[in-house]
Amino acid sequence: MERGTIFVTGASTGIGRATAERMARAGYDVIPGLRRPDALPEPVKAAVTIDLADPASIGPACAEVLDRAGGRLVGLVNNAGYTVSGPCEALEVEDWRQQFEVNFFGHLAITKAFLPTLLANHGRIVNIGSIGGRFSAPFIAPYSASKFAVRAWSDAMRLELAPHGVHVALIEPGAIATPLWGKGNELADEQLEKMTPEQKERYAKQIEGPRKAARMAEKHAIPADKCAQVIEHALTAKRPKGRYLVGVDARLQAGISILPTRGLDRVSRLLLGQPRASRQQR
Repeated sequence: MERGTIFVTGASTGIGRATAERMARAGYDVIPGLRRPDALPEPVKAAVTIDLADPASIGPACAEVLDRAGGRLVGLVNNAGYTVSGPCEALEVEDWRQQFEVNFFGHLAITKAFLPTLLANHGRIVNIGSIGGRFSAPFIAPYSASKFAVRAWSDAMRLELAPHGVHVALIEPGAIATPLWGKGNELADEQLEKMTPEQKERYAKQIEGPRKAARMAEKHAIPADKCAQVIEHALTAKRPKGRYLVGVDARLQAGISILPTRGLDRVSRLLLGQPRASRQQR
């Protein structure tokens, strides 16, 4: 891919920031998309303020990126995201809408705005999914559902755009060392406080298993730059892949995800400390 401009959403921390800095060092004009008007170290360019939770901010932000790129936009990294967690019973429909607004619809809107230029430049699109887009765990259903959507969208778009010179890649990381863990725990605690006493009693023991697994995953998370290296390959390689699994845990969960349903449930219960189905259900 020729040196030009790359736009990276969610670039304030973690994977987005590591990618922005890595691609800038590689000689690209990287414009980071941030929710607040902060600055990243040079040679990353000045940020564009964009909040994917606010659809009204997307149009003006995209127009600014296109104006600053001057027709040289060659890459888009759809990275911004967050996690909504909690029992499906306790979550409001609006919680699901907000999850999809940030993790899916916001990226869809940005991509649509940039596609004419990316088509003209034979550019590349890299969508940051998650192994959660293959392996759905209890109590993070909105997050997994949004990442399943990103995977389906990426697969369809890859086939649609390949004949026209635009390559689409999906990155599916496992546990990455980013501030998302801390933010996710804060949001999870807030959601738990909203639950009724009956709901808290019903799910208390079940929730502890996934939280313990999450603490273990965070402890063994790999650096964000490891994922940024993979994104760089997707953006620059002569023969990029359509999908990239990042991390040993991602590969393990990808293998688990193709088990027959009974086997998948059995392994999931074991890994996440979940009880067996009740006799009434069986």
